[in-house]
Amino acid sequence: MNTPQPDLSAVSAPARLAEAAEGISMEELALAARNHGLPLESLRHDLTPPGLHYLLVHYDIPYLDAEGWRLEISGEVGTPLTLTLDDLRSLPSRTVRVTMECAGNGRAQLTPRPVSQPWLVEAVGTAEWTGVPLRAVLERAGVGPGAVDVVFTGADHGVERGVEQDYQRGLSVTDALGEDVLLAYAMNGAPLPPQHGYPVRLVVPGWYGMAHVKWLREITVSATPFTGFQNTVAYRTRQEPDEPGAPVARIAPRALLVPPGFPDFQSRHRIVRPGPVELTGRAWSGRAPLRGVEVSTDGGATWRPADLEPDHGHRWAWRRWTARWRAEPGSHVLAVRAADAEGTQPETEPWNRGGFANNAVHRVPVTCLSS
Repeated sequence: MNTPQPDLSAVSAPARLAEAAEGISMEELALAARNHGLPLESLRHDLTPPGLHYLLVHYDIPYLDAEGWRLEISGEVGTPLTLTLDDLRSLPSRTVRVTMECAGNGRAQLTPRPVSQPWLVEAVGTAEWTGVPLRAVLERAGVGPGAVDVVFTGADHGVERGVEQDYQRGLSVTDALGEDVLLAYAMNGAPLPPQHGYPVRLVVPGWYGMAHVKWLREITVSATPFTGFQNTVAYRTRQEPDEPGAPVARIAPRALLVPPGFPDFQSRHRIVRPGPVELTGRAWSGRAPLRGVEVSTDGGATWRPADLEPDHGHRWAWRRWTARWRAEPGSHVLAVRAADAEGTQPETEPWNRGGFANNAVHRVPVTCLSS
């Protein structure tokens, strides 16, 4: 199957930044209504129910028939393959628990604000994905000795910055052959919901969500580096519009706090009563194993260790943390940060034009009542 390649020369402008006083537009509001984040109180679930898992759909959700669905594997392979869903299900399967986070998580808090899906910090979720290891399918096809990249094409089609395209992402052959990379057909033990890639999607543990191509229909092994829009234009961290930028890849360490107490309906400001309060949340990293989580009850002026649960064999999944706090009347800012072997979450947002890989410390303002 020949996949049309986007005309990158048609990209007329870099990603736009909002003006200093510019609010969220109707277009951004429409994106926020179609896509959704995880309600932070749902961090209490070890596995995120599919309807609560964060969702980002670039174009439309394709309407696909499992009976007619086919996966084409071609390019630099010894034996091109055409697989049905039954073919995949007949192969040995693997289930991997994976925390998936959008690369733009936190974008709406940046200044100046990149104009796109206006995420706060809720673009995350953890599920158990079941499917066939991609490595097994590529070995069956026989990856050629000159192979460089593996390109994944979804059935979703649209336009970004003037470029008509299928959603496509490429991985190096080395990354594609990772042990836990899956052609997944089930989520939390059930068939994939339509919005999460039914009937088959790619799952690349440890990588931001843009790598997990949904509604997968074609895999092409290439002898040259993939230069499609989503790899070389969209998901790059840039300070200036004309620089090539660095590719967005693995998830930086992050910890989130379940907002304690109860909320004001509109502002979501948190209210607690005086006395002992259990603080809890989740922490994860796709770069390296976590080495700790710290909490602060004074906005980050001082920090103390939290108790971090072991990973229970789930290398790619978030871990629960807990800490105790004695709330006293007044205003407080709670904060949490995670660290892995490569570093600790920064105090402020690491700005870039796309709003990618922002893993600044999570802060939650809280008012403690007098009684």
